[in-house]
This record gives sequence, structure tokens and C-alpha cells, in this order.
Amino acid sequence: MGAEVVVSSSEPRLQQLERALDDIGVTPSHKKILALILFGVLFDVFEQNAVGLVGPLLREYWGISAAQIGFLNTLTFGAAAIGRLGSGYIADRFGRRTMLSINLMLFTLGALICALATNYTMLAAGRFIVGFGLGGEISIAVTMLAEFCSSRFRGVAVGAINVAGGGLGNMLAPAFGLAVFAFFPGPDSWRWLFGCLVLPAFFVLLYRRFIPETPRFLLSKGRVEEANRVLNILASGKLGKSAGGGTKRYLSEASNGAHRAEKVRLSEVFVGPLARRTVAVGIAVCMTYGAQISVLTLMPTILMAQGYTLSKSFVFTIVMQSGSLLGAITASYFGFRFPRKRVLTLGAIAACVIGLCFGFLSKSQPLILAFGAAFQFCVLLLNTSIWIYAPELYPTRVRAFGTAFILALGTLAGAAMPLVAGRVFDQYGIGGMFGMMAAMYAVFAIALTFAPETFGKPIDGPDAPGDSDPQAADDASASSSASAPSASHAS
Repeated sequence: MGAEVVVSSSEPRLQQLERALDDIGVTPSHKKILALILFGVLFDVFEQNAVGLVGPLLREYWGISAAQIGFLNTLTFGAAAIGRLGSGYIADRFGRRTMLSINLMLFTLGALICALATNYTMLAAGRFIVGFGLGGEISIAVTMLAEFCSSRFRGVAVGAINVAGGGLGNMLAPAFGLAVFAFFPGPDSWRWLFGCLVLPAFFVLLYRRFIPETPRFLLSKGRVEEANRVLNILASGKLGKSAGGGTKRYLSEASNGAHRAEKVRLSEVFVGPLARRTVAVGIAVCMTYGAQISVLTLMPTILMAQGYTLSKSFVFTIVMQSGSLLGAITASYFGFRFPRKRVLTLGAIAACVIGLCFGFLSKSQPLILAFGAAFQFCVLLLNTSIWIYAPELYPTRVRAFGTAFILALGTLAGAAMPLVAGRVFDQYGIGGMFGMMAAMYAVFAIALTFAPETFGKPIDGPDAPGDSDPQAADDASASSSASAPSASHAS
């Protein structure tokens, strides 16, 4: 921290921020923030799988129907979609860090209600609250990591969320449930599972107070000094209040000492230049999320239709899930190396081909496992890449809401598409269902042709993909009219 840093008022502050993040690179502060967020996401996925894990126990001890168990999941995913939209709105107005804390409290409250539920209605209410917190936490986590990192490392950081969630979390969730049931056997073992899901939230709460607000959000609100302090925290590698001494000045003060906050108009994502990318990527995410949840929901039924037992179907499904983890890891790596649209388009074409192969060629156990794992690989590759891509499409002033809206569309599609896929499977069999999956990924690839490329580009300012940021233009205009550039020095 001893080197001299010079910032010039002739350079727009958004460009200063991009330069600062590039110069800072990846420090221990970034790694700690990433670890804390990933820990929370991992247990979010455990919570998403909780109903499936406790379903047989609830049927045995409460006598509820399979339809009632299914409704608990529908309620959770529906609430997650609402939570994403609400969280995006609040995060763009009051801050990402604030909303992350609110989501964590909702998650904890909902899990506690589930653990103490005395009847089905109370349990359903708890699942709704859990869903609201889960949906909001994922979308805000994606936004925060995108804003903490430079353009070079954004893809890896955001992609890691789905490595912990969609990949590792879905694989470890059954093992987590078995471990809880082994330690706490008996008729109330399902309560202990929900209760254990409260504890990680409290553990994360102790550490998340060290996560600062993102410098992009602070700058968008005109809070330049606070943004400078956060950049110093990132550069120092130390989180917490003790690291907040702003030794370096990465961002310049305005010539008149005033900083105008950007106006937040959430309708901006549905009109003008941003509407096209919202529609294009919204259609794409509906296709891939709908396909993923349909296959996850119906795979045991598909395998049993081919003559396999229920237990063997579950084993096959777990083996296929290994493709999910590899797909998420690959997407995180590709996010560092390759353009977003190239990865998404080629991945969609591969999913198309492999889906048809599974539908029409999987006549033996090795082929079922190979095509199933390959299909899951493509699905998680695409879903993770969408998570990387979505926050790069919007300026800071509406990034949380735009990202949340796209992910909420995917959640709704994931809730609705299994009903359609089930009807197609009943009427046309495996070939018909996976033919529909292939068609969905063809639509995915076509829709993406209408969205811009974002790889390696700043996510704010005049060089951002597709649009120019009016605040950056104002900064540039103001600086060009200054009589002489000024500089400030800090050591």
C-alpha cells in the first residue's frame, strides 16, 4: 500500500473504477468474500432439496399425499421467483449488502418455522418464507460477485456460485440428509434436518458482516469516499473495519465537490436498448431452466419406464449428476477464457444433439449413463454461463433487478415446464420428451443472437456492451469542460 496512486479528474470515475479493479486483481479479500457467499449458496441448495429428503417421512407420520408434498416445492419455487424480483428492487435502491442480510434473516426464519411446524399449513408458510429468502440470496450473490471483480475475473467468480450450488450442492444434499437422519433417528428426524439448516445461516451471519458494499453500487449513488474505502479493503486483502483506512485514492472527487446519484428506474430493463437483451436472455433462460427441472423431476420415471427398478433409477440419477458438477466447473473456467455467446451457443447445440441421443439411442445402461451425464453437463454449463452473463447485461443502477428478473423467469419456467414435459412423455414417450428438450435448446440458441457480447468489456460506461451509461457521459462532459485537469496524490 505504499506506492503512489494518481487519479485525474479528467478521467470519468467509471473508467477510474474499471482501472482500479483491473490493477487490484484478485486478493485474499476477494477470496474471503467468495468463500462466505459460496458457503451460504451451498446450504441454500440443501434447503431446496429438503422437501424431497423429508417427503417420505412426512407421508408416513403426517399422512399427507404426494400432491401435498409436491405443492410444498411449488410454493418454494414460486416464492423464490417473487423473492428474486423483490430483492432486486430493494438492492438497486438500498444496496446489495443490505439485501443479502435481509435474505439471510428470511432464510433462517423460514427454516426455523419448518422445524417447529405443528401442521401442514405452518410448514407451507415456512417453505414460502424460505423460498423468498433463497431466491433473493442467489440473485444478489450473482450481482455482488460480478461487481466486486474486474472484467477478467468476473466469469470465474460468478461461475463458482453454481459450482457450489447446482453442482456440488445437488450432489451432497442426499448425503447431508442421510447424515442428519443417522444422528437424529426417529419420527422427528425431519425436524432436525430443518433445524440443522438454521445453524449454517447463523454461522454465515457472523462473517457476512465483514462483506462490504460493492464499489460499483456506492459509486452509482455518488458515495465516492465510501467506494474508495472498499477498494482499499479489496487491495489490502483484509476484511473488517480495521481494513477500512483509505490509504489510496482510486476515484477522484468531482470538481464542485458534489456527486450525483444515478436515478433508479426499474422499468428501464423493459424499454429502450435494454429491453431487447431482457427479452432475448429471458427466453433463453426459460428454455434451459425448464429443461433442467423437467429432466431432474422426471428422470426416475423415465428410467423406470425403461424397465429399471426405483432404487437403480435413483443410483443412475446420482451418477448422471456428476455431469452437473463438471458442467459448472467448466463454465467457470470458460468464463475466464471464452466469449459468453460462443459458450452459450455451442453449449445449446451440444445439448440439442445429446438430448436427441438420449431420447432415441439410450438402449443400454452404459449409454443411458453416458448420455445422461453428458446432458447434465451441458445443462449446468449453460445455466452457470447464464449466471455469469446476466449481470453483465445491465448498468449498475438496475443490475440487481435486471439479473433478478431474468433468474425469476427461469424459476417460473422450472416450476411450469415439468407439467408440460410430463404430458409429452405420457403421450409420446422418451423420444418425444427429449425431442421437445432439443427444440427448446434450438430456441435458446436463436434467442441469444439478439443479445450483445459482454466478454472482456466493462459493465458500465461508454465502452459497456451495447449501451452508453448516461452518468459516465455526464462525467466525461463535465471533465472536458474543466479548465485544467487536476490530480490528487496519496501514498
